[in-house]
Amino acid sequence: MRTIVFILHLVGCCAFADTQTDIEYARVGEHSLKLDLHTPKTANAPLLVYVHGGAWRAGSKSDVPIAKLLDQGFAIASVDYRLSTQAVFPAQIHDIKAAIRFLRAKSELYHLNTSRIGIIGSSAGGHLAALVGVTNGHETLEGKVGESLSQSSDVQCIVSLYGASNLQTILPQSTEFGLKMRVPALQLLLGGQPTEKPDLARLASPVAHLDKNDPPLLLIHGDADPQMPPAQSQEFTKGYEATKVPVQFILMPGSKHGGAEFYDDERTAIIAKFLQAHLTKP
Repeated sequence: MRTIVFILHLVGCCAFADTQTDIEYARVGEHSLKLDLHTPKTANAPLLVYVHGGAWRAGSKSDVPIAKLLDQGFAIASVDYRLSTQAVFPAQIHDIKAAIRFLRAKSELYHLNTSRIGIIGSSAGGHLAALVGVTNGHETLEGKVGESLSQSSDVQCIVSLYGASNLQTILPQSTEFGLKMRVPALQLLLGGQPTEKPDLARLASPVAHLDKNDPPLLLIHGDADPQMPPAQSQEFTKGYEATKVPVQFILMPGSKHGGAEFYDDERTAIIAKFLQAHLTKP
């Protein structure tokens, strides 16, 4: 399905973009996995893969709060993936990596520059984006979803907005309110609690996969977040610093879990500058 839409319903007042919705990138059994592709006026724009949040169990590709980045010359592929109510981890990572392989395979068809891809996610999507980013080439997490298995699922930079980084420490770091959210969410995602599924919780934790070959990382988190502990981003930052890979951490005073301030002009400019630095290299 191909339509020209004004991206006003996504966020703010963005430029006209070519939007193609419900592009099937893979099938798992009878389950059709789809993405929406938003491209700016610029031809062969650098590609961003956006991963929505929703505690791993909800949310939709139609929610694209980073749409202002279209005005900065980036194409955005917003992907749906199997939710935790449909499949336990690592199905979500297998799906997102399949979407990246599909986009590389179809780069000419959709007029995309996929030589360097950035991945961005919010909340649970931030966790998934980070995990995809730090597991380039990881055999267990690569999966066999989709038909473009010869393509690379590597990404060249990561932006995580108030996302998780270590499922083994997230519950001890959580507020009482946060526990009410995270305990049932983790039960669905892992098929048990992190203490009951320690190997799976470690596999699902970006901090457990860090090495000097990881792509640059930008983290943005509110210091008053009651749902996702800010300590998750602080822990991730320390892990990156230990490997001496470029990392930028922005802690927003008084900000909670999400909200318009994470996607305003100031934050958009910060994200765009980071992306341009790492996606427009020769």
